[in-house]
Amino acid sequence: MSAEDRPQIYLVTPPSFELGSFPALLGRVLDTHEIACIRLALATRDEDTIGRGADALREVAHARDVALVIDSHVKLVERHGLDGVHLNDGARTVRYARKELGAEAIVGAFCGVSRHEGMGAGEAGADYVCFGPVGTSALGTTEPAPRELFEWWSEVIEVPVVAEGALTPDLIRDFTPVTDFFAIGEEIWTQDDPVAALGALIAAMG
Repeated sequence: MSAEDRPQIYLVTPPSFELGSFPALLGRVLDTHEIACIRLALATRDEDTIGRGADALREVAHARDVALVIDSHVKLVERHGLDGVHLNDGARTVRYARKELGAEAIVGAFCGVSRHEGMGAGEAGADYVCFGPVGTSALGTTEPAPRELFEWWSEVIEVPVVAEGALTPDLIRDFTPVTDFFAIGEEIWTQDDPVAALGALIAAMG
């Protein structure tokens, strides 16, 4: 498969990171691999921590012309000069986010394994729909998102689809023909060398 036909990489940050070191690590990843978008996905609800993380990563991402979206926090997008929001409640708040952020912002929706939620999110104006977990994971639902869901979506729906959750080289190899993006986060940040770990996953696309 040519590089042009391969799914793109959508990078998800760790749920927590050190401001003193992570931006530089992220920069190394972006300088080594082609990344389509980054999602700031901090687990904390502390607005100051999220804001400082957003400002630091925005500088790294935008210096390399990579979009940065934030998990859930619609109100923080414009305040921190981000490119959009990733919603975790399926189709429910897509219209609200689109109205708040305007037509140019990226609005994405995680829809678990629900074809119905995915279609609703697409109709409400989502720029992409995310299904997962693809592997065995605590993300979303305990049932993995089946390959058939991605296959059907890719054939029938024009809204780009993202595969996420507990991805392995074998799963990436299997899902490469039926997804537009792979969302990769913990799969690489838990490794000693995230840059090399991501390279191995990208190589699995063939």
